[in-house]
Amino acid sequence: MSLGDEHGAPDSGGYGGTGHTRTRLPEADPYGGARRGGRSSSRSLVTVVGVVVLLIAAIAFANRGDEESPAGAEGAEKPQSASTAASGERPVTTKAGGIPTGFAQDEQGAQSAAANYAVTLVSADILKPARRAEIVKQVFVTDKQPALEEKFNKAYSKEFLSSVGLDENGNAPAGSTYVSRTMPIGTKVTNYSATAATVEVWCTGVYGTAGEKSTEPVTSDWFTLTLQLRWADGDWKVDSFSQKDGPAPVPGDNQASNADEMSKAVQEFGGFSYAR
Repeated sequence: MSLGDEHGAPDSGGYGGTGHTRTRLPEADPYGGARRGGRSSSRSLVTVVGVVVLLIAAIAFANRGDEESPAGAEGAEKPQSASTAASGERPVTTKAGGIPTGFAQDEQGAQSAAANYAVTLVSADILKPARRAEIVKQVFVTDKQPALEEKFNKAYSKEFLSSVGLDENGNAPAGSTYVSRTMPIGTKVTNYSATAATVEVWCTGVYGTAGEKSTEPVTSDWFTLTLQLRWADGDWKVDSFSQKDGPAPVPGDNQASNADEMSKAVQEFGGFSYAR
């Protein structure tokens, strides 16, 4: 769920979003578990066989490359580390209000802060008035907090919450579970200094209401958050942010889970703290 599409977040003055809600009305049971049409078991078998063949060919090619290279040859190019490989830097271990804090004053620290803040800003907690006030104070620079809190409160008004099936406290009806969980896929620093940074966070996530009578079944989304960070009070804080759709992959052929499975997954699987 991206801020602009689901929550009607504050608009482009640095706070991103279109201000409308994606409401998907199911034709029948939204959690019926039916697969998308046009996929047959024979096609799946062919795909599996094809993947196995490609893997075998890749392994054979890699082994042949090792044999052809002279033993102990100097100057041979070594494989480069993936851009998302562990940096070896110690990840943050402290939290304030459940949000990681104490990020390093370097590019890796800025990326870690941006990833963790993306998770927080596009979460179910942001819809809860009491929790939202805590998030604003923890995530944003002090001089932006009053204006931001006012914008968030207007965006997530009682009327808006009602339109997505939640009460004035941001809670789902009895027997239902509201889901909004974000998973960063990667981060990119586009501008950096010791006191300011711009970081893009590519995200996927799930959002909607898990419940047998839900008109907004839990679905997935892909989006990119751009966060302007400022070094303030000994930590990276958000000065402003914006959001855009994608990049999004071709949808897979996964069978949809029922409402009970989705509710249990949200309750039983905890989230992560992110660090480079």
